[in-house]
Amino acid sequence: MQRALWSAVTGMHAQERSLDVVANNLANVNTAGFKSSRIRFQDMLYATLVIPGASGADGEVGGVQVGHGVRVAGASRSFTQGALTETGNALDLAIEGDGFFEVTLPDGQSAYTRDGSFSMNGAGEVITSDGYRVVGFDTIDPGTTDITITRDGSFTAVVNGTSVQKGRLSLSRFLNPEGLNSIGRNLYKETEASGAAEGGLQPGVNGVGGLAQRYLEHSNVSTATELVNMITTQRAYEATSKAIRTSDEMMSTANQIVR
Repeated sequence: MQRALWSAVTGMHAQERSLDVVANNLANVNTAGFKSSRIRFQDMLYATLVIPGASGADGEVGGVQVGHGVRVAGASRSFTQGALTETGNALDLAIEGDGFFEVTLPDGQSAYTRDGSFSMNGAGEVITSDGYRVVGFDTIDPGTTDITITRDGSFTAVVNGTSVQKGRLSLSRFLNPEGLNSIGRNLYKETEASGAAEGGLQPGVNGVGGLAQRYLEHSNVSTATELVNMITTQRAYEATSKAIRTSDEMMSTANQIVR
């Protein structure tokens, strides 16, 4: 019964983490470029009371192993495509398919994002909403009245009435994007699990996603799925708490026998 108590406690802790993930997904349902997470569980060590496969006195082959509960193995992100929403802003870009925008952090390190809600600073540099410069995006000249960015990253600006061809935009991608480290602000950093970034890639070529100007990628969170996950988590938490209460009642009954 002591084992049942502790096993149930691990279950309650695991469901708490599961609810944390669900709540974060729902909180970011309207965050541009956000990718939902899915929690994974693993069973814990087992106490072997009878070795599996051992032959008993009656000749039957059996085994008795009792588990010690569950633990959170990890939370992986789903990088499925989110729906595109038209904004009308010339510097808003969505990636249709695989790929990330690379940005430069204040410390000079690179980070990556799917959020293409860009703007321009006083120097004509294209930046994120937090002011981080977007790598591979040509500066915008004073007097620019129109910007055209095609699916393959071709960048044309109309400056003082003259069409000017700018440098082609590029994207980055990873062998295993699920291994990226989320650092907040819609940004990711590469890790050993994700593999090194493959940068300077032309959009729309060799499996790299194409660009959609004046669109933003919506979060890929499914509200209906997350609400079902929330209900499942709640029911699992309630059932596990009942296991604790039942174990406690059984221990109380055992203690009363000697009275």
